[in-house]
Amino acid sequence: MAMIDLGQEIPYISITIFQVLTAIIILIVGLIAAKLITAVFKKQLGKTKLPELVVEFLARFLSSLLYVMVILIAVSAVGVVVGSVVLGLSAVIGLILGFGLQDTMTNLLAGVWLAALRPIDKGEVVKTNGETGTVDAIGMMATELLSFDNKFITIPNKLVWGSVIVNYTRMPTRRGDVDVGVSYGTDLDRAIPIAMDTMKKHSLVLGDPESVVVVTELADSSVNLQLRAWSKTDDYWTVKGDLTKGIFEAFKREGIEIPFPQMDVHLTQQ
Repeated sequence: MAMIDLGQEIPYISITIFQVLTAIIILIVGLIAAKLITAVFKKQLGKTKLPELVVEFLARFLSSLLYVMVILIAVSAVGVVVGSVVLGLSAVIGLILGFGLQDTMTNLLAGVWLAALRPIDKGEVVKTNGETGTVDAIGMMATELLSFDNKFITIPNKLVWGSVIVNYTRMPTRRGDVDVGVSYGTDLDRAIPIAMDTMKKHSLVLGDPESVVVVTELADSSVNLQLRAWSKTDDYWTVKGDLTKGIFEAFKREGIEIPFPQMDVHLTQQ
């Protein structure tokens, strides 16, 4: 069986088989080493007081730099002068910028600001750029959200930074509003105390700030009330759901009518 001459050049490209194998080995070992270094870096940063989102951003940034270094080393192994590669990359970057695709740099800088100023953090529920979900990560170029029905949403960082950000879970408490309508014949001096009692009896409703019931609208077929109850942010949806069900049952039990839209049609015979 003939032995392969590793020093033999591959036709047309003037690169030896040995150089190609060396480059492949460098790529494999380098990528594995980059992953290990990034994992150790992320673990050590996790022991500091840095927010998890900042740790994730820095880890991804380091990972990208290491991957670039590995590729450059692999390229140099096949005899290509690294300086010329860097020069070529610079020319490509200049060409991209010249065609107006500055979004890459804009997204990168926006990601840095998001990680540094932290209007959002990992695990928080936010609404931005028309999308609502739990923050999963801020990457080099995009912010990642998970919607409540488990859709993975990727938004370019510049759109997040340039949009209004509503953070639903940053504060320790939230006010839950439950709207309910009663008929115009209802005695409000009776209905409002029933609504107040419904909120006060709920174990997760906070006493401070105090819950209130207000009249919000004189609608076409109902007088609209709003129950405003404060709870811990983690209990918000539980409280809102319980109060919605509870006020319906309480009004039904006490004979207070919750009207539904109606239309009276009068026919005139000619």
